[in-house]
Amino acid sequence: MPRDTVTGVTDEVAEARAAAEARALNERFAGATAQEVLRHALTDPAMGRIATVSSFGAESVVLLHMISQIDRAAPVLFIDTQMLFEETLQYQTDVAEQLGLTGIEVVRAPAPELAKADPDDTLHKRSTDACCDLRKTVPLANALLAYDGWVTGRKRFQAEARAALDYFESEGPRVKVNPLAGWSATDLKAYMDEHDLPRHPLVAKGYPSIGCWPCTTPVKEGEDPRAGRWRGEEKEECGIHFIDGKVVRGPLPVSEPASDPVAEAAPERKSA
Repeated sequence: MPRDTVTGVTDEVAEARAAAEARALNERFAGATAQEVLRHALTDPAMGRIATVSSFGAESVVLLHMISQIDRAAPVLFIDTQMLFEETLQYQTDVAEQLGLTGIEVVRAPAPELAKADPDDTLHKRSTDACCDLRKTVPLANALLAYDGWVTGRKRFQAEARAALDYFESEGPRVKVNPLAGWSATDLKAYMDEHDLPRHPLVAKGYPSIGCWPCTTPVKEGEDPRAGRWRGEEKEECGIHFIDGKVVRGPLPVSEPASDPVAEAAPERKSA
């Protein structure tokens, strides 16, 4: 039975505690505002060390602005898959500067791991699940080892798998917080307008949901906002979140290494 060598608490006990805490918090904060939920997550000592995970995507600025009103030094993990749009990288810099966020931590997969599993940057063509796993899921999991819980910007309206999303949920031994769970697209736009927040430049080009450039396409009028993510595949999540208790990703496929991989070469950044 796995055991935390520092506290002596087994994984099973830690997971049960997190689940019980999430249930209690949902009861306590039923009917609360997003700001109230977020403030509790970031300031209550009982929550432990909390990080916010942000893609700096189409809607991310709402949650980031709320954080800036509570604690500008709060940890914000930004996962750079090294396959993001140039616009996203610039937007991340601009938003962090404008909001005065000083706790940004850029998370990347180590170069040796990329060189071994994806030496020619084509893994996404063979398996999008494996690519997400390598560049996003595993690096984030490693970064979160330093934290007791994390905040996300997920909303119920975004996907069928998120329709029953609560403010608080447990994921292994951690509590995950979703302050914007009940917000609609209209709510998000109204908040951005009210606070005159900068929009991601790709939104105006038809990208209402933005991920990595190889797996994100513009969305046509009338399509689901996430229709441009992994188009043509039965895939709604990158894998950093659990659905029905299971992580949504696949194993890395076995592939032959390239004949002359350049381990430190970063993939070409794309602009839309």
